[in-house]
Amino acid sequence: MGPTHDEIDFEFLGNVTGQPYTLHTNVFAQGKGNREQQFHLWFDPTTEFHTYSILWNPQRIVFLVDRIPIREFKNMESKGVSFPKNQPMRVYSSLWNADDWATQGGRVKADWSKAPFIASFKKYNANACIVASGTSSCGSSSGTTSGSNWLTQELDSAGLERMKWVQKNYMVYNYCADLQRFPQGLPTECTTTS
Repeated sequence: MGPTHDEIDFEFLGNVTGQPYTLHTNVFAQGKGNREQQFHLWFDPTTEFHTYSILWNPQRIVFLVDRIPIREFKNMESKGVSFPKNQPMRVYSSLWNADDWATQGGRVKADWSKAPFIASFKKYNANACIVASGTSSCGSSSGTTSGSNWLTQELDSAGLERMKWVQKNYMVYNYCADLQRFPQGLPTECTTTS
């Protein structure tokens, strides 16, 4: 990673016992992030496995929880908004100490006496274009071939309605509504329709 890296984040922020967990999402493109949206999930994510997915194609990034879309970040390069699509990316999983900001704005610190902290995964699956020697495994197909329809996939009307429902009922922070953080005006992608 460097100053112009691309990154798509699904992060669980720490919590105080009995309080809801916060799912933090962010998109970095060409090193620019600050595109956070946060959600209190409609379930306790520690009691059983759930499916967290990212649909990422040249037109959009969709974050999904148990196949329910919670966020969409559209490609608005034509409006001057950078979009992560020109650099190789990797999948990382880690536990990260972010108690300087993550839990109630840094007011609650990690309780290291509760260590070790464990995250568990199962049934990981990636469906992606692999680029080797400048050639993509997806070729230049239109995305209509079997197995690659994700290349052009978008949310249908039912998916858009489910996403709006989640955002109305479970979103606790949206950078696109934070006028205090952006007093000179909200980012372009927040005020432009594509």
